[in-house]
Amino acid sequence: MIDIHSHILPALDDGAQDWGDALALARAAVAEGIETIIATPHHANGEYHNDARTISHAVQAMNERLAAEGIALTVQAGQEIRVHDDLLDAWARGDLLTLAGSRHILIELPTSRIPRGVLELLHELKLMNLSPIIAHPERNAEIVSHPERMAELVAAGAYGQVTTHSLLGAFGKRIEQASWKLCRSGLIHLVSSDAHHVSKRGFLLQESYRQVNRLLGDNFELFFRKNAEAILYNRDIVSHPPIAQNETIWVKLAKILRKS
Repeated sequence: MIDIHSHILPALDDGAQDWGDALALARAAVAEGIETIIATPHHANGEYHNDARTISHAVQAMNERLAAEGIALTVQAGQEIRVHDDLLDAWARGDLLTLAGSRHILIELPTSRIPRGVLELLHELKLMNLSPIIAHPERNAEIVSHPERMAELVAAGAYGQVTTHSLLGAFGKRIEQASWKLCRSGLIHLVSSDAHHVSKRGFLLQESYRQVNRLLGDNFELFFRKNAEAILYNRDIVSHPPIAQNETIWVKLAKILRKS
């Protein structure tokens, strides 16, 4: 498996705080069947500043440490870039990273709203031959209340990445319901962990894929897996999800989400 969003690098943000945390996450990833992780430290979110050079050095050190420890995991470089006024200039300065050296770039919205100018930003990124992926849109309050806002972003050329913990209810019922609704609406193209800590906020990628398969069908699981591969190998993300195996699955899903 490939995980395209994680906070495994030590001492850069609110993810792994030291080498002990980082190696524990790495071992947990391997135990779950993850072979490649893209490290995406927070950048320009008002609290953390991790430019391309800092992250590239940290990834090199991480892979050297993994090899020395005999952990069969490869870490690739990326960023979780908060939408900010300086983003395009930061790209021109070389401060930003795409995911694993591809044309795909992970951007983060504030939790409460969609900022002004995002549609224009997406347009500019597309003109630069960059493929913008919206990190965890199911945790953006405006999108939760108005899913059509996410549809506007997708229509403008963005892709959606849902977090495993959201799908499995760790952030609460409302976000869980929003996650599956976005998946069903064709507005989610990738599943990833956003892992921060091995026990408090681990990967759960295998479990999430099983739940996707159970509720949406094996074609959806394959769709999400193939899109993760597309990022790693710099291929086009498939934008249109498969049709659910049958309509009764949505009745089943609604019953599950109404429980408790």
